[in-house]
Amino acid sequence: MEMAQTHYKDPLKKPFFPGLCKFFSSGPIICMCWEGKDIIKQGRQMLSETPLASKQGSIHGDYSIDLGRNICHGSGLPEEAAHELEMWFPEGVNDWGKTVDSWVYES
Repeated sequence: MEMAQTHYKDPLKKPFFPGLCKFFSSGPIICMCWEGKDIIKQGRQMLSETPLASKQGSIHGDYSIDLGRNICHGSGLPEEAAHELEMWFPEGVNDWGKTVDSWVYES
């Protein structure tokens, strides 16, 4: 429960917060660190808005119904991402180059 409260510190006073923390703590969590050009913007497009305002075809739009049952989270700001990466990956993330990068990104 403590990890949930640390992760979701912004909606602390919202009515759905206790249920969200309970759901968050109810089973395993898979953490990922995505990287790439405009990754926060791109990730938010894949996720869409919160479950109640999400678009069909997005992760939230297709798989989330209730606000307190957030099946996937994506950082909305670089500062938020930095906080969450430090929290979930205290040893840091591996820094590795992908051979496909030169095919995807201009130098």
